[in-house]
Amino acid sequence: MKEKVALYYKEAANAVDMGLRRYMLNVFSYMSAGLALTAVVAYFASCSRELMGFLFYNPLVFMIVVFAPLGISIYLVTKLAKISAEKARILFLSYAACLGISLSSIFVVYSGSSITSAFFVTSSMFLSMVIYGYVTEKDLTGWGSFLTMGLIGLIIASLVDLFVHSSMFSFLVSIVGVVIFTGLTAYDTQVIKSYYFDSDSEEVSQKKAIYGALRLYLDFINLFLYVLRFLGSRRD
Repeated sequence: MKEKVALYYKEAANAVDMGLRRYMLNVFSYMSAGLALTAVVAYFASCSRELMGFLFYNPLVFMIVVFAPLGISIYLVTKLAKISAEKARILFLSYAACLGISLSSIFVVYSGSSITSAFFVTSSMFLSMVIYGYVTEKDLTGWGSFLTMGLIGLIIASLVDLFVHSSMFSFLVSIVGVVIFTGLTAYDTQVIKSYYFDSDSEEVSQKKAIYGALRLYLDFINLFLYVLRFLGSRRD
């Protein structure tokens, strides 16, 4: 009897583990699709001088380019419980495409080798922290409040940096940004993992995966931008 009970719990645990792996795979699949779309849109947008001029030298269009991704992300997060998984998927990919337009300027400002180097450095750091956040048994909840306060400080410092124009201050902001988003990657991975319940329907599981993908997508993008500021060399 004891052997049957033990076998039952073992099979149940295996089922939960397989479900969790499938759920996390969906998270990373959506995130990867979003990053790929952002990169493709950013690159091809940067190849057209006419388009870049229209996007960034027309005040009204520039405001739309800057705030459209923010509006989409807010709508996606606030309405996630009410919309379908298919609509959430479309919104996430639309967000990634819009952000790609916003980020197209980095191909004009930085050299291709700098962007490539920053991407590989970011990928290595990101993957390491994702693995840590997934496998660690340490509760990273305490990181949340610390990193959130750090993120608020980083936003304020970034705004100050726009007016200070100090290379040293910008350098320090970049270092802090790298540290914060490296930590957030591990923290968010553990939080996203905790969202999984084996009793969730496929629809709910998909929406949770899309939300998780959005969180990790933003961690990667921000980490990449700070690494690029830290390591990148500008075009002449």
